[in-house]
Amino acid sequence: MKILKHKIQILTMFLDMERGCTTKVCDGGRSMILGLTMSCSCNMENQSYEVKINGSGIHEMNALIGVNGKAYNGNGNHHKAVKGIVCLAKQKSCRQRWNIRPSEMSINTLNPIRAIVDGMKLTPNPEKPMIALSIGDPTVFGNLPTDDKVLQAMKDAIDSNKYNGYAPSVGYQKSREVVANFYSCTEAPLEAEDVLLTSGCSQAIDLAITVLCNPGDNILVPCPGFSLYKTLAVSLGIQVKLYTLLPEKSWEIDLQHMESLIDDRTTCLIVNNPSNPCGSVYSKEHLQNILSVASKHCVPILADEIYGDMVFPGCTYQSMASLSSDVPILACGGLAKRWLVPGWRLEIRQGLVKLSQRILGACTIVQGAIESILNDTPQEFYHRTISFLESNSEICFSELSTVPGLTPVMPSGAMYLMVGIEMEHFPEFQNDVQFTERLVTEQSVFCLPATAFEYPNYFRIVVTVPEEMMVEACTRIREFCQRHYRTCSQDSNELDQ
Repeated sequence: MKILKHKIQILTMFLDMERGCTTKVCDGGRSMILGLTMSCSCNMENQSYEVKINGSGIHEMNALIGVNGKAYNGNGNHHKAVKGIVCLAKQKSCRQRWNIRPSEMSINTLNPIRAIVDGMKLTPNPEKPMIALSIGDPTVFGNLPTDDKVLQAMKDAIDSNKYNGYAPSVGYQKSREVVANFYSCTEAPLEAEDVLLTSGCSQAIDLAITVLCNPGDNILVPCPGFSLYKTLAVSLGIQVKLYTLLPEKSWEIDLQHMESLIDDRTTCLIVNNPSNPCGSVYSKEHLQNILSVASKHCVPILADEIYGDMVFPGCTYQSMASLSSDVPILACGGLAKRWLVPGWRLEIRQGLVKLSQRILGACTIVQGAIESILNDTPQEFYHRTISFLESNSEICFSELSTVPGLTPVMPSGAMYLMVGIEMEHFPEFQNDVQFTERLVTEQSVFCLPATAFEYPNYFRIVVTVPEEMMVEACTRIREFCQRHYRTCSQDSNELDQ
């Protein structure tokens, strides 16, 4: 074996100093792989070696045979040595023209709400002002302003000049401590390390699904349910299985159906309580039954509890984390879209931290204001908001309950009310999309067809509009249904008898 001593000056432009990329160099059919070192001494005889960053630890590699002083790697790139300098030769390519295509993830990403709404023919009646009951945003009409304490907390955070830079990807330590202290309870104690601050609940859900699931796995999702669950999962190559909610039982989960969907690839059960789009709030007993199924099959739960603070009087909201003794719960909700992770192994927590580092972190101004927002906002603000939502829900339910062909379901919380359409009484329309489309054309009232939630022949109403607007909308819906309602032949026979 011939011992060759080489002093090779390496161009730093071809080395990624942080990643420790290697560069191949060839000498008359002999090649070696150089690590992060400016010089090396290697044994070479139709073999290749790797030199580590500190110059020690030479490992024999498979021979790389060069051609005319060139060495090739697996993707067709090749390098050559010119006067002791390592140069990247021109890459060989068979491409004759530009052929840039979107990624598979982007192709697989579809938001059902946008797909349906964008495809609808929405031409409002010019003689009637538009009433949009479709947007789940309480700020749209200006009738539900935030409390002055919240605004002042944001102003103070800005004026302090302490929150203008980048925060850690998981959030400021102090802000995480504030959230942990606010939401901690005896049954589910929290520490700062249990909290990740995210840019909205959508990112929180994205992190939860991504940390739990691999391509080919499946998750269980409520139907009807928030469309983003499926949007995120399918884009990642994760199968979505829909379990049924029962409108006749105030949208409780059909536990038997849900359990029948579980298999060896089920990695997550999503429970949305209070519900969007249904406005349901589950009892403690029902939540415990859900936990029993999850425990039996060792399936962790992603609890979407974003509307946990929007529960009407007479109903009690219970966080799943406070009821679980063995089922791991990953929950998002509250003002800060907090994360509760009691019982999780350290690997899951580390996984969440790593995933959160894909972006630069949540809004720093809100993090600076969060302590005051959580602790100083008066309870009257919450009570006033809940009272308004309950009143509007009662108005809507009462008005539409007497409309022929409609079956509203009274909510117990959140901002939504679902209305069933007895399609057999509206033969002009094939489905809920056509029904709501024509409602816009004739009455300038826009309700979201529940096909967007994979639950056809229903529509969702947002109850955050001003009271007078809600009354007017219900009046128009009544007029519309009276115009298009038809009595079924079976109903006529029953009346004749």
